Amino acid sequence: MSRRAARFGLALAGFFGLSQASAEARPVVWIMPPAAQNGDSFRALFTDPSEWAETRRAVDGLGYADHWLNSQFSDAELRAWLPQIARWGMRFGLEVGAVKPWGPTGEQAFAHDSKMWDRFIADGGRIDQVAMDEPLKTSLRQLHQDFDYAVEQTARFVALVRQRYPGIRIGDIEPYPGIPVEQLLAFVDAVQRRLAQWHVRGLDFFRVDVDWMHFRPGDPFEAPGWEGVRALEAGCHQRGLRFSLIYWAADVPAMRRRGLLTESTWEQGILQEGAAYQATGAVPDEMVIESWVSAPDRSVPETEPGTFTHSVLDFLARFDPGAGR
Repeated sequence: MSRRAARFGLALAGFFGLSQASAEARPVVWIMPPAAQNGDSFRALFTDPSEWAETRRAVDGLGYADHWLNSQFSDAELRAWLPQIARWGMRFGLEVGAVKPWGPTGEQAFAHDSKMWDRFIADGGRIDQVAMDEPLKTSLRQLHQDFDYAVEQTARFVALVRQRYPGIRIGDIEPYPGIPVEQLLAFVDAVQRRLAQWHVRGLDFFRVDVDWMHFRPGDPFEAPGWEGVRALEAGCHQRGLRFSLIYWAADVPAMRRRGLLTESTWEQGILQEGAAYQATGAVPDEMVIESWVSAPDRSVPETEPGTFTHSVLDFLARFDPGAGR
């Protein structure tokens, strides 16, 4: 049975009284192709749609960074492409800045971002979710501010999104193990408390960007490795948050520096991460197959090893509990 048929079955399950949590027991799958080469990988998904038809049936959502979508494509292109995402039965998501050097406060970042989002909406896009790109890390490491500053500015950004775009789901992305589990969960708690004080609905999900190259003996960030990621998932569920995990080939930069990068490096990397997290016994609520490392250099065709969509299908055949339904 196809994934589309599985979704219909889940909808019927909801009608007959099962909870939303039960109805979405299998992971939601997002894909985010690399933005290199002026967006050629994203562009090919729309100019060559027949080259990834099976992948479309296997995934739920397509995402992209808002600033790249804004700068790489014309209104004519976006007007032709963005409505097509919904016609394919897919969700559309954006990775966005919430606290950045160019927008150090929630208000400044939102004023900048919302202009792009309004453009996408005017071009026929339906934004289903936005994921904030590391506001805690940015506050601490780039802006040299403290934890409370990160909480305040992130909460302000979320509140503004809720006010202007009430239908959009919003979540946070943070790195691990660069920031410890305890601090990440403390940040989530503090943001949720601040929003509750303003009677604003809190975060919908938490997404973790795992640099698994640090999970090696002797690395200063080595412990507790994948069990730490599992602890983050458990912590999110205890807080009523969906847990979202980015799958990417963290070894690509090192392989490129050593002259060892091949067409198979990306796919082998995400398969390595998939196997490592599966071994913990945990399954994320969202699987996000995302590249920002200029690899693979092509997104299609899905039938050809070395492309982004081929890697997605190979990954899901092995690690998605909903594959083949």
